[in-house]
Amino acid sequence: MSKPPEKDPTYQQIVYAIVRQIPGGMVASYGQVARIAGGGVSARMVGYALAALPQGSDVPWQRVINVQGKISLPGFGRAVQEDLLREEGVQFSPDGRIDFERFGWNGPQR
Repeated sequence: MSKPPEKDPTYQQIVYAIVRQIPGGMVASYGQVARIAGGGVSARMVGYALAALPQGSDVPWQRVINVQGKISLPGFGRAVQEDLLREEGVQFSPDGRIDFERFGWNGPQR
């Protein structure tokens, strides 16, 4: 009995695999994750993939922020993401930015 052909991973699966590699206490931008994913994945697509995560997922979605070093989510989502990042030791400036020089992830090790 032969095995069924393996399917290529979806762009969401690729995004999730990349985001799982971001260490605690570090952040990446949506665009950075998109560049690592390649294959025409855009920053917006990364956001859509993370927004589609089921409750209780093991993907550390909170570690992905916008290119200005800010949280893009509004309201309650913003507070949750900020709390999760603070618990990991990420610090925010008074205007709500995260310093990529200090807390930015350099990408997966080759």
